Amino acid sequence: MSTAVPPVIPVSSVQSVESQPPAASPAFLSFVSRLNESLRNGLSQRRPWAELVDRSAFSKPESFSDALVRVRKNYSYFRVNYLSVIGLILAFSLLSHPFSLLLLLGLLCSWIFLYLFRPADQPLILFGRTFSDRETLGFLIIFSVFVVFLTTVGSLLISALIVGVGLVCAHGAFRAPEDLFLDEQEQVSTGFLSFLGGAATNVAVAAAPAVAARV
Repeated sequence: MSTAVPPVIPVSSVQSVESQPPAASPAFLSFVSRLNESLRNGLSQRRPWAELVDRSAFSKPESFSDALVRVRKNYSYFRVNYLSVIGLILAFSLLSHPFSLLLLLGLLCSWIFLYLFRPADQPLILFGRTFSDRETLGFLIIFSVFVVFLTTVGSLLISALIVGVGLVCAHGAFRAPEDLFLDEQEQVSTGFLSFLGGAATNVAVAAAPAVAARV
């Protein structure tokens, strides 16, 4: 007599996949790495701060043209220090206005994570609606115009830049540059764009693949 075999209920085996947090985009990591490297290289070229504030080197310029020559020479020598001072003034202005700082950070994060370094094969989905790259770009442009021109962010940045540039020009006009010596290679690359050129190039190289994938 054969033993009755109980019926087997088919059970579909589904492998449970644990949800993982989204990994950082390789383009974004490359952007951060290149930006960090550019900042380190730029700050390594700064002059000693004691030399910048040496009281014995200050004197009144003989004329307006003499003041312009001093500003040009001092900027060529102290350009990294001057840019650091302007950056500190901008940072202090933003920190003293937390609302403007949050708006500016929100704008930057929106551009970085919603457009520049968002994978091209992952559409932007908000509130159950899928947005195309053109719609995302249009929204970011409108948001940028609103933040810069219709809030206190724009006036705050302009005011801080005016104060920083004025302080730099005043120092450059009254600081006698006779004791400053520049190498020939340093004299060639003394402009503002030459200092930021490396950082801008590295940022463009890092962001190019993500932007090109949307074209």
